[in-house]
Amino acid sequence: MLTKKLAPLCLALLLGLSACGKPTAQVSPAPEHSLPARTPEPIPTPTPEPEYTGPVNPLTGLPIAGEYVNRRPVAIMLNNLKQALPQVGVSDADIIYECLAEGGITRMLGVYQDPSQAGAIGSIRSSRPYYLELALGHDAVYIHAGGSPDAYEKIRAWNVTALDGVNGPYCGSSPGSNLMWRDADRRRNMGYEHSVITTGETIVERFAGYSFRQEHQEGYTYEMNFLPDGTPSGGVTANTITVPFSNVKTGVFTYDPEQELYLVEEYGKPYVDGNTGEQVGVTNVLILKTRCSAIRGDDKGRITVDLTSGGTGYYACGGQLIDILWSKGGRNEQLRYTDLNGNPISLGAGHSYVNIVPLDSDVEIQG
Repeated sequence: MLTKKLAPLCLALLLGLSACGKPTAQVSPAPEHSLPARTPEPIPTPTPEPEYTGPVNPLTGLPIAGEYVNRRPVAIMLNNLKQALPQVGVSDADIIYECLAEGGITRMLGVYQDPSQAGAIGSIRSSRPYYLELALGHDAVYIHAGGSPDAYEKIRAWNVTALDGVNGPYCGSSPGSNLMWRDADRRRNMGYEHSVITTGETIVERFAGYSFRQEHQEGYTYEMNFLPDGTPSGGVTANTITVPFSNVKTGVFTYDPEQELYLVEEYGKPYVDGNTGEQVGVTNVLILKTRCSAIRGDDKGRITVDLTSGGTGYYACGGQLIDILWSKGGRNEQLRYTDLNGNPISLGAGHSYVNIVPLDSDVEIQG
């Protein structure tokens, strides 16, 4: 009897002890393997571009083939009549000079330190004395197609290396037949006088057989300083620059911050290079004011442009513009640009567009 009573009691005691004890904690099993602490990946330091130490184009501050550094540049007269557009090869010019000719129209002088990089160039038109002065300021070989009587007189008197496609032996009838030729499409669609062209390749090939001096003389230096960023300090914002030459021609330069270039317009449309179909853009825009006077008694309305008295102007780069002074010590001297205190300015490395306008040109600057 005793044994039967103890069994339920023991069971009750065991259940009671279990109910009164603390609950057992749930412990996660230790992982079989511990992971090492993660070290952040180091951020790579960008390798700086090595500084360029090779040959530099004296007209742009950009790299150039060494054989062309001391070569005389080529200065080519370019037609700018509306019916003769588009010009070709203008985007390859290191410097474009634009001046009045007659009747309010303008012509351009494209200067090429290394013409081998250009495709077709033209159309090529006739000379005027002040374009000769611009070419002489670069010790350049001058290419033209015809000229005013005064220009021909000055070519002889000033000993200009001038290659003429109208009254000289330098124009052929088909591509590559001579230094220049009359392009059949231009002759048919634009007129005989707007048809003379050449190519950079032809210039290089033909020059190899010519006897005139093709290198600068010892000691020659084109003095111009270039910076990777030529944005002038202390200037005004110049997002759009409007440059009136006459009631016929106005140039417009609009700054494109993405390309860091001034895009050129004329005759109310983009100024396009016919070789590429693209709008011409330049790093530097210079505007030089000077006296432009009609030649008394000239039946063609030709003018003179004073390039030796110097004067005032503007320089724009990087969307900023400053007032400048310009000078040219003589017909064989280069153009020089300074700030208003007489300190030489530095241009941005790249192509330049130089507008030579009358004193009363009402240049408009928009920020």
